[in-house]
Amino acid sequence: MADVMTDVAGLRRQVRGRVVAEGDAGYDEARAVHNGMFDKRPLVVLHAETAADVVAGVNFARENGLDLAVRGGGHSAPGFGTTDGGVVIDLEPMHDVKVDTATQTADVGGGATLAQMNDGAHAFGLATTGGIISTTGVGGLTLGGGIGYLTRAFGLTIDNLRSADVVLADGTQVTASEREHPDLFWAIRGGGGNFGAVTSFKFQLHPVKEVFAGPIFYNLEDLPAVFRMFDEFITDAPEQFGGFPAIQIAPPLPFIPENRHGDPMALVVVHWAGPLDEAEAVLKPFREVAPIVADGAAALPYPALNGAFDAIFPKGIRAYWKAAFVKELPDEAIAIHKRFGATLPNVSSTMHLYPINGAAHRVDAGDTAFAYRDAKYGMVILSAGPDAEGDASRRQWVRDYYDALTPYSEPGGYINFMQDDDAGRVEDNYRQNFDRLVAVKRTYDPHNLFHLNQNIKP
Repeated sequence: MADVMTDVAGLRRQVRGRVVAEGDAGYDEARAVHNGMFDKRPLVVLHAETAADVVAGVNFARENGLDLAVRGGGHSAPGFGTTDGGVVIDLEPMHDVKVDTATQTADVGGGATLAQMNDGAHAFGLATTGGIISTTGVGGLTLGGGIGYLTRAFGLTIDNLRSADVVLADGTQVTASEREHPDLFWAIRGGGGNFGAVTSFKFQLHPVKEVFAGPIFYNLEDLPAVFRMFDEFITDAPEQFGGFPAIQIAPPLPFIPENRHGDPMALVVVHWAGPLDEAEAVLKPFREVAPIVADGAAALPYPALNGAFDAIFPKGIRAYWKAAFVKELPDEAIAIHKRFGATLPNVSSTMHLYPINGAAHRVDAGDTAFAYRDAKYGMVILSAGPDAEGDASRRQWVRDYYDALTPYSEPGGYINFMQDDDAGRVEDNYRQNFDRLVAVKRTYDPHNLFHLNQNIKP
């Protein structure tokens, strides 16, 4: 340990960014990740300010035989942004967003959040596919595939990735694109953080500024009608529509009647990115399918939508997740959603069915590492709360819900929603692409330095 601590002093001299070790001021803050279930104590946290800092951190971990965690936004469901006794490279200082209006592209730092990317692009009336919570890191979101409100219109986040700067396990830096290191570029589009630390992304942007969006709440008894209507509607809906059905305990929001706060409900988060004067016609089925308890849909700037649910998923909340891809939504599955909707543990527990058809289906399953191009939905079941005492019951609710839906789900799921006990599902997540991913892993990370992820072993 003395030798390693001596090396820590050497690491401090090599880098521009701050190196925080146990005993240093700010250590507890530096080691914290979004999911409060993971309370780990790394040897050092390197707040990388440059790609050279990332190289130094990668080399330090490799040369000392230490576990390496690479953190973007820190939202990893299994807490992969931290580690006990190892090295955390925190990319947060590398969060610049530079927009080129001539090419409608953005260079986004590896530590940027979805909010920072959205705000940078929105200033020019542009956007690209992101996620649902604004504090999510762009890096983790992208490497896992990137499902969000604009998926049906413009594809997954990875479908809009044009290149990426990557620090490899041997400390070299490369640019991955269709022309340079195309095998690596293929793998990082859905293969997670298995292949290196991405310090910068270049994204294609699209004209999106104002959208019509927000949650529409219905009585839980009407869930079957709402979900059935949605499933039929989304099959050939205009691709500018990108909303999703869900279950949720009604939070204490001003537009929800006070006497309904705390009630379990069905809802649809609607999202229309087309001309605003067409929104009401498009949303007519949602107004007519069942009595509406509360309607929070309105015209708003696109970045505002991504921040709408941040308050029920704050940093430090203790969260447990399960995910699966879904091709069909039969009545039997809908009945299960209603049954578990009636037993929602709290306001930070939910199920979302994100539609991933439309533009995302026009990319072949072998064109990127994201294998389920034939799925209709990416489903996530989540339960979260502030207290450790509730962990077991919340975890059991998620597992029971997930198990009940297994006959109606695909074997694999979206890796960004996978938990720390899902390692056995990695091959299912990648289906026909798994063997190729293993081959790329052997080329770029043969000793599995980057293993704190949904790991593809070389």
